[in-house]
Amino acid sequence: MREIIYWVLCAFLTVAIAIVSLRFVTNFWLLSFLYSFQVHFGVLFVAASLIILAVRRQIYGFVLLFASLLLILHGVIALREFSQDDRGTDRPPLFRLMSFNIAIDNWKNSTAITDMVIASNADVVNLLEAKPLTFHLQQLFKAYPYHIGCETGKDTCDTLVLSKRPFVSRQVASMGSLRKNRLVISSVDFGGETINLVSAHLTKPYFDDFQMAELQDLAKTLGSIDGPLVLSGDFNSSVIAPSIQGFLRDQKLKTIVPEPATWPVGAGLLGIAIDHIFARAPLHLTSLKRLDDSLGSNHSGLIAEFVLDTGSETIPAK
Repeated sequence: MREIIYWVLCAFLTVAIAIVSLRFVTNFWLLSFLYSFQVHFGVLFVAASLIILAVRRQIYGFVLLFASLLLILHGVIALREFSQDDRGTDRPPLFRLMSFNIAIDNWKNSTAITDMVIASNADVVNLLEAKPLTFHLQQLFKAYPYHIGCETGKDTCDTLVLSKRPFVSRQVASMGSLRKNRLVISSVDFGGETINLVSAHLTKPYFDDFQMAELQDLAKTLGSIDGPLVLSGDFNSSVIAPSIQGFLRDQKLKTIVPEPATWPVGAGLLGIAIDHIFARAPLHLTSLKRLDDSLGSNHSGLIAEFVLDTGSETIPAK
């Protein structure tokens, strides 16, 4: 009986490891969201392997344990691939940026979110699914005189970018064909330096190949932008996902590792980072933190500070 239990458990674990390991062969959209949990699955598989070895200590159980450990190791290395160096951390920040998907049905917390944004002291705020803030826009616009999005009422209020400084340039565009106007490209002058700011809200990766098409459009947009650049928003995927990894490599984007987990909120530190703030040299992040309270959203917000590597001291934003 022990032998039967052993081989049944081995069969189930083998199939599970094979499914997660398909990431090394294909980026099949139906499984792409699972790839974001590779490290989590690896830990689960290690636990399962130890249970199998407790049932019967045979060589195949050790093979499964080794494969599970390899998944964890690869996942950790993949997560650290886009870690930037720590240059500039001894200088005052050039500017501060917040990015937060507040959740499109989060009406009851709209007042608290508005107060939090105003009190954040962020120079630029990137708000996604901003429809619940419709009745607080004038209050936000007093604190942030310059804005992109939500100009024509709640039905078109999705991405809202707020700035304390004038926009040098501004554009609202679309990625892919599923949803419209979820890409905002702008630039702001900070201390005589023009910083390019891009806000993106990607579709969930298991919605057919829509996210891949959006990443291709986003890559074209970023490829046409010269100079310091920040990309922030809700990617609905971890940087460990093969599609996101390829995109970040091509665009030479970096972040601070480990990234704060942003989803699901209830998982806390055990969640994954699907909301991101990336920078392209010569711009560097000096801090990346999760907001203290998700205020009813199913995502945690992020706030980051940046310095510009110009070979001289940066001028902090005022």
